[in-house]
Parts: sequence; structure tokens; C-alpha cells
Amino acid sequence: MKKLQKEFLILILSALVFSGCSTTPTSESFATYNVNGVSYLSLTNLCNAKGITWDYDIFARVISLSRGTHNVSFMVGDSLILVDGSAQYLSYPVDMYQGMVVVPYGFKDQVIEGVFREYVLPGRSYPMALSLKKIVIDAGHGGEDPGALGRTGLREKDVNLDIAKKLAAILREDGLEVVLTRSTDRFISLPGRISIANNANADLFVSIHSNASRTRSLNGFEVYYVAPSVNDSKRAYSSARSVPISIEHFELASSSMDLKAIIWDMIHVSNQAESVSLARKICRVMDDNSDSRIIGIKGARFAVLKGARMPAVLVETGFVSNREEEKLLRNSIYRQKVAEIIAKGILDFAQVSSTMEVAQR
Repeated sequence: MKKLQKEFLILILSALVFSGCSTTPTSESFATYNVNGVSYLSLTNLCNAKGITWDYDIFARVISLSRGTHNVSFMVGDSLILVDGSAQYLSYPVDMYQGMVVVPYGFKDQVIEGVFREYVLPGRSYPMALSLKKIVIDAGHGGEDPGALGRTGLREKDVNLDIAKKLAAILREDGLEVVLTRSTDRFISLPGRISIANNANADLFVSIHSNASRTRSLNGFEVYYVAPSVNDSKRAYSSARSVPISIEHFELASSSMDLKAIIWDMIHVSNQAESVSLARKICRVMDDNSDSRIIGIKGARFAVLKGARMPAVLVETGFVSNREEEKLLRNSIYRQKVAEIIAKGILDFAQVSSTMEVAQR
């Protein structure tokens, strides 16, 4: 009896293998398609689960996968794949099954896990109470002002808003209060953006932008702070006239405008130093966690920065005028990565500030 049961089981298994295809679940809940004895997975399911963008040219039968800086292309019916321009081979060719593209099971380890590894920023743990409490995130441009335009029509204002909203969500998860100068596609003047930051009594102001240049080959990531030349008496006197000075356990013995201007000049100089430190943190995290060219940090006389009464930086996330960077900035997964990088730079800066405050007590 046991012999008959064993033979019957072998017969059933053989029928499943050689009849064309069977479907079984994997440990990751991906359906496995057994085609002529080879295990295949749905390409759509893999890409959706890992946040990978893919396009299929039905005429050329060429498929392209992309996420971040990586690109993989291959043809249906072929085992040759191009990984960032370099040739690799699969154990079995890519195939079609019931109208969908399927890839051999080894494709998951070789390509999905090997090339498009999960992006995880290290060190996202901040147990110490941060000195920063409130941050204003400014999405540059908006409404009637599209900002820079990419070669294929990508609008800077859309990129800025998406990164700003992603950044705000990350910082809120870390317990910070975040104010967005705009959360929709609307126009806000530069003085209006500055007023939002100053009226919010924020600890930091971060303006998100995307760059552009007539030189199409120019690319890279950079962060701006208020140039030293902006810390002049005119700026200090402007603040002294319009903003009351409120410093804990400190009262001015004189109402002298000159004294107030001196104090405001000291505040602006201190803010500039912290802005430089923040810019360096953001650039360092970007350099450590991406393949982007780091242009560096620069001083500039941007109105949206010099009007802020707190440490302020302007982040240029990439050049929409550059073909490759426009492609990256169009990708939501990459924009999430940029937001994560800026967030970690901010939180690293906050952690250092908190540590220094504790040491000075």
C-alpha cells in the first residue's frame, strides 16, 4: 500500500513539473511559477515589492529596471543582462508566462538583492533629547513660478515640494515640530517665506531647491549658507529695529539702537557658523550614502537665507538640466533617499548641538 502511495505521489509531482507550470508561494510571499522544471518569479511583483521602476518596450522586447543610480536592462528570451552597462548572465533566460514577464528565481538574489539593495541610512537613532524643537522646511518656487525646467519637462517646483514633504514626514517621526512654507503647488514670495520662518520662531530654516545650468554636463549636490559679506551693520540694524531681543536671564540696561545692533550682529554671526556646520553635516551624509558628486558648501547672498533670524541653509539636490540627474530626481524612490540624507544631516547636527549644550552645563 505504501509503495502504491509513493508511486502515485511521484506521478503527481511529475505531472506538475512537465505539464508546463505550477504556482507555489515562497517564504517572501512571491508566487513561484514552475516552467519546464525551472522556478520563475513575476517581475512585476518583485519590482513593486522593492520600489523598482521598470519599463517594457514591447516592440524591441527590452526591459529596463531603475532605482537610484542603478540601471539593469535585458531582453525577453535572453539570459544576458546589462547591469549599469556591464554584462552579466542569468542561469536561465527571461520568459513570458500567461502574458506577464517572469524571471528565473536566481534573478532575485543576483539583481534585485545584489544590485538594488534596500537603502537604509545608518545611525538613525537619536536617544538624547535634541536641542532643536522646530524646523521650517521651504519648498522652493511653486504656483506660477515653476523654477528650473529639465530637458524632458521635469519642473523644479514639483521636485522641491515632494522632497520637502518627505523630509517633513521623517523629521516628525523623530519628534521634531515641522512647519512647511508650502504643502501644495502655490506661489509664495521670498519675503513671505522669510516671515513664515521668523514668525514660527524656528530653530532651523532649510530651503529645498534643484539646480540648473546652461552647461548640460554640470551635475552635483551642494548646500548654501549666508555669505560672510551679508553680516554687515545694515542687516544688524534692520533686525534691531524690527525684532525685540529676548534672551533668558538677560535684560538690556540701555535701549540704545547701537547696542541692540551689536547684539544682533553677534546673533547673525553665530547663526552663520551654525549654518556652515549644518551644511557640512548634510554634505557629509550625502557623500557617505550616495554616488552623487558633492560640489560642497558655499556662501551666497540669497534673500531667502539672509532674511532668516536663525541658522539657515539652501540645499541644491541636483541639476534638472543634467540628463542623468533629471532622471534621478524624477524617481520618487530617489527623492525619498535625498530626503533621508538631508534628515540625517539635520539630526546629526542637532545631536552635536545637544552634546555641546550638555557639556557646557
